[in-house]
Amino acid sequence: MPVVRLRRNDRQSEVVAVTGAADGLGRALLERLAGRADLAGLVGLDAAPGRLDGVVWRVADVHDPLLAASLTGATTVVHLATSYDVALAAPTRRALNVLGTARVLEAAREAGARRVVLCTSADVYGVSLDNPVPLPDATPLAAEGDEKALVGDHVEVERLASHAACAGLPITVLRPATLIGLGPAYDGQVLRQLSAPRLLAVRGIEPLWQLCHVDDLLAALELAVTGAVDGGLGVACDGALRQGVVEELTGRRRLELPAAVALATAERLHRAGLTSSSPRELDRLLGPLVLGCDGLRDAGWAPSWTNADALLAHVSSHPAESGRGSAVTAAGATVALLGTAALVRQARRRRRGL
Repeated sequence: MPVVRLRRNDRQSEVVAVTGAADGLGRALLERLAGRADLAGLVGLDAAPGRLDGVVWRVADVHDPLLAASLTGATTVVHLATSYDVALAAPTRRALNVLGTARVLEAAREAGARRVVLCTSADVYGVSLDNPVPLPDATPLAAEGDEKALVGDHVEVERLASHAACAGLPITVLRPATLIGLGPAYDGQVLRQLSAPRLLAVRGIEPLWQLCHVDDLLAALELAVTGAVDGGLGVACDGALRQGVVEELTGRRRLELPAAVALATAERLHRAGLTSSSPRELDRLLGPLVLGCDGLRDAGWAPSWTNADALLAHVSSHPAESGRGSAVTAAGATVALLGTAALVRQARRRRRGL
């Protein structure tokens, strides 16, 4: 087992261990933390070792029953060996997100860690027409625990975090809005609509788009690592974009459907196996979910990206999502396309008297 070499011989400083450290968000966080002189040590854990000056690498799987040994010496554990990819089979993704998190929490407690930092998503708050805008961090979590949807994974992770905190392990959970800047595996259901020719909207409800750039999530993670914040915290750009503005920025037009049509079509498609996306992906169209991020702001954090800039950055880095000919993977986009076809067919039949 590699030894964590303490910097400046300050054994009271933090030794930070990051799971999922070889790439993605974990790698980005380690690169950011490597520039700090006030940390006693950095440990990167992943199934394959990476290379980064100042980081001790340990090959470890989050499902390993001996994971606690890999966390030896760590005072703070940041668990990022999770997936936001709805293209993964739900059982595979859930095993990684839920069972992996349960094992990390248990191992962190066994290793004597003083703090664990997790990431879920803003979706755990649930969507309702009664949601205040903006939504305070302390708002009770109201999302449903759908086992087939990504939000169901996050609801279960939040439950595990709450249980661990009640058992005496301090937990910080960051809940980012739709995440921009780390590739398609981090794109939320709102952004996946951009792979369709039109943006879906439920009749009578104007969708609100709130995003979170990875730069701002990394800044929030750094605050959590240093113990400046704790509990459950929203992370997002200021305010939100009305879908009309999104349409102007992206050059898309909207398709409006009655809520009953959209939801029923999504459910039928899912049951028929025509899409792996859960109908719960349409929830964001049914009410506002705009985070206020009051906990982070109280600690001095402020987003460096606006929603508009983050959206344009995403569009420029995903030129293939031009609408025509692109793959339709989101439940919302599928409902928009197939729902339109169904409505057209019904109208034609009525005209023909069928």
